[in-house]
Formats: sequence, structure tokens, C-alpha cells
Amino acid sequence: MSLLEYLIGADARTALMERMMRKMGVERQLKVVADHAAVTGRAADRCRSCGHQDECAAWLDETTHAEHPPAYCRNSDLIARLQSIR
Repeated sequence: MSLLEYLIGADARTALMERMMRKMGVERQLKVVADHAAVTGRAADRCRSCGHQDECAAWLDETTHAEHPPAYCRNSDLIARLQSIR
């Protein structure tokens, strides 16, 4: 895998994380949480290291409303904490 292929893949996984946060309705909470830049960076890192990007993209495309992310989501705990801020 070339560096360019890796970077494109990493960007795609980061985009999935952003879509997941919007789908779960926590994008605003993520932006205002203490040390939000570090929290967002760690969340993006978890998405980048996930092997379920195809499943995640399909879930995001097919799901109109959900209370919880899919079981394989590596940011489930973060999303639950952000949902409790509402």
C-alpha cells in the first residue's frame, strides 16, 4: 500500500467518524467537550484503526435513526457519554 492509498483510506475513515457523530446526534457535544481537539483526535484514531469501514458506511447509508451505533463501533463509549450531555 502506498502512502497516498493509506492517507486516502484514513480520510475516508475520518469521514465515517464524522458521519457517525452526526447520525447519533452528538456532533455539537463533541465540539464543546473539555479538550475537544484531543478527544476528537482519539476518536478519529479509533476509526482509522477499525476494520469495519465497509460495514460502517453501509450502516450509515441504510440507517435513518438509531439510539446506539453498531456493536463494532470503537467509539460507542464516547458516543454514549456525549449522548448523556444532551
